[in-house]
Amino acid sequence: MSTPKFVARPQFEDYKEKYKDYIAMERKDGIIMLRMHTLGGPVIWGIEMHNALSQAWHDVGNDPENDLMILTSTDPYWIGCMDEEEEKNLPFDYDNFYCEVTKLLENLIFDIDIPTIAAVNGPGFHTEIALLCDITICCDEAIFQDGHFLIGFVPGDGQLLTLQEIIGTKRANYALYTGQKIDAYTALEWGMVNEVVPREKLLDRAYELAAIIMKQPRATRCMMHQLLKRPWKQRLINDFQVHVAHEGFGIHVSRSPHNLNSIKKTWSDDDS
Repeated sequence: MSTPKFVARPQFEDYKEKYKDYIAMERKDGIIMLRMHTLGGPVIWGIEMHNALSQAWHDVGNDPENDLMILTSTDPYWIGCMDEEEEKNLPFDYDNFYCEVTKLLENLIFDIDIPTIAAVNGPGFHTEIALLCDITICCDEAIFQDGHFLIGFVPGDGQLLTLQEIIGTKRANYALYTGQKIDAYTALEWGMVNEVVPREKLLDRAYELAAIIMKQPRATRCMMHQLLKRPWKQRLINDFQVHVAHEGFGIHVSRSPHNLNSIKKTWSDDDS
């Protein structure tokens, strides 16, 4: 009987290099840490980062040497600002809008089969990525907010869906209509995050939590993760593509400029 010839799995050193312009990666003892960045600094959000993350979930999830994933970003923001020029010229077609938006979250949930910990290092856009992780911790300065409706957009790219699931319909309705800034301790009270940690201790705490999880056998860890992400699988299947389609239709009809950078200016206000 001949020995099976399997297609090679992704190799860490290969995809670490592949995504280096968007995600800095480190791995030790099976714990892989992903830190989003732009030119080594805070993330500038755009279609390129969308694409990098959605593809990275494939490779990270398909590498059996990964046992647990920690996701964080570059201080002082989770995602610091939008690429206004790119957003202005982005074609809202099937591949560049619909696929990129849906696969960012779908690939995170359906392709990553190991425990996930998000460490939110500050205020920023697209915190739904962090909320979809098994455990979410944040620093004192973190702010969770979706400002899409304030700039004339239907908020269909994930934050509404995650807030509806975690904090309930009424709170989510209010947060999205008003652009409410949810601070770290309110997020803790409402069950959005598990812990609030000083920024300088945030990653250390993420690794401490990872060490607790890593005490159990791989099969136990991975099967536990499958149970924990099951509600997200169901929610994405039931609702997410509908959310994305509504946002896309709203963009096509209203032609509102997608400039979330105006929302960023409010993060340091005293009315949060």
